[in-house]
Amino acid sequence: MKLFSAAQLHEADKITTKKHGITLVELMERGGTQIFNWLHHRMQGAQVPIHIFSGIGNNGGDGLVVGRLLIEHGYNVKVYVANFTDKRSKCFLINYDRIKTVTKDWPILMTSAHDFPEIKDEDIIIDALFGIGLNRPPEGWVKELIQYLNSKKSFKLSIDIPSGMYANKALTDAEAVLKASHTLTFQAPKLSFFLPETGRFVPYFEVLEIGLDPEYLHTTEPIAQVIAKPEAQQFYKQREKYAHKGSFGHTLVVAGSYGKMGAAVLTTKAAYRTGAGLVTAFVPESGYNILQTAVPEAMTLTDAEDDLITSIAIDFEPSSIAVGMGIGTKPETVKALGKLFKEAKEPLVIDADALNCIAANDELLNHIPELSVLTPHPGELERLIGAWTDDYDKLEKTKSFAKQHNVIVVIKGANTIVVIEERLYINTTGNPGMATGGSGDVLSGMIAGLISQGYDPLIASVFGVYLHGSAGNLATQEIGFEALIAQDIVEHIGPAFLTLFAPEPTEQDAKNA
Repeated sequence: MKLFSAAQLHEADKITTKKHGITLVELMERGGTQIFNWLHHRMQGAQVPIHIFSGIGNNGGDGLVVGRLLIEHGYNVKVYVANFTDKRSKCFLINYDRIKTVTKDWPILMTSAHDFPEIKDEDIIIDALFGIGLNRPPEGWVKELIQYLNSKKSFKLSIDIPSGMYANKALTDAEAVLKASHTLTFQAPKLSFFLPETGRFVPYFEVLEIGLDPEYLHTTEPIAQVIAKPEAQQFYKQREKYAHKGSFGHTLVVAGSYGKMGAAVLTTKAAYRTGAGLVTAFVPESGYNILQTAVPEAMTLTDAEDDLITSIAIDFEPSSIAVGMGIGTKPETVKALGKLFKEAKEPLVIDADALNCIAANDELLNHIPELSVLTPHPGELERLIGAWTDDYDKLEKTKSFAKQHNVIVVIKGANTIVVIEERLYINTTGNPGMATGGSGDVLSGMIAGLISQGYDPLIASVFGVYLHGSAGNLATQEIGFEALIAQDIVEHIGPAFLTLFAPEPTEQDAKNA
């Protein structure tokens, strides 16, 4: 699914009206009708008080359409217009006149905090104050209105985007953003829905199709792409009947130091579970018995040093290499990494301590093979690209870093984002239970295991992140968030593959369950 900027969506509106012979008012009617249908399907005529707060732009016009349709179907509705300026959009004015034809209670004009209505906890609030055209934060009594609505325990439904939030730029006043319970967004999600600083205002959202021009949406380069099940299905490579273990590559895992051999175990297991034909773990001498016992399927090579990696010597040519998990940052290890980077013929998966070694030794960047995959957590990312002022600054600095060094960067988080040059791929799987030690080691092994099988490094990164989150979701369905450990993610990689093509549960399935 593509994500578009506010400017692109406005352009899509213009092109749609021109090519399809409809007006913006008719397009607004489509959107408002979709919102009404969503509500009507769930409320079935229930007489719960509904308070609609409309601005005086096009988002406010959407709110007026919803209000008119609810009134026509006998719902208990009050519509309030935040009359904070005399500049009103044409579409708003048309729908303002239309709603006055279906109710004796004209929309209530609000001009100050004295006009705030009484709202009970069981009431419903519909937010149509501001849309994606907002260019500065709400101020004065309008900001107070948003804060007043936030103070209520009522269910809050935002139309297209929570008021006070921008579609694709950082917040300028977090105190002036409506905290929606649910958001119904038109045509495509907004980038802000997926970033830590802004995503908290959009805990749940659904996308409503409003019929924007399909050619424009198909041919326009998006600002990001969201990876969900339909996209992940396209990545999967079916195995041939007469394939053998050599067909699926040989992954090398360079990991571990004294006291951190668990990282090597998790990465090695994950590479195997993701489908690598062979996996060899290169570990310090002290890790030999641990690896042979914990992962009997794997081959094990050891460093001459007992407790850390100082010289990486192998007698085969790996199909992929995952390096860095638990190796430490001592000078001997940094030197060994430099040699590995220079000699590697294929992209590497670089994680954990290897990233910290790079951050502390810039010259290593000059030797990383092209299209290597870097998988930093936030602290490691900051050490690589420097501090950022907000989530959008972080994305821009990461894109610049990835382009400069011709690498792929996996920004791990609630919505892990894969970055290559100017492109962003946002993952939709995963959960808070995966914020646990070793989860990243598993991801590195999964990406390396996919590369071993011939997946392009970018596809391996995007697909690996999706499967990793899916495995975590399946595990938490059995044991919950708090009990999840990294080993549980490994054990659910197989089921994650199986669910790729499993049918989605229907409403009837949910009722039967």
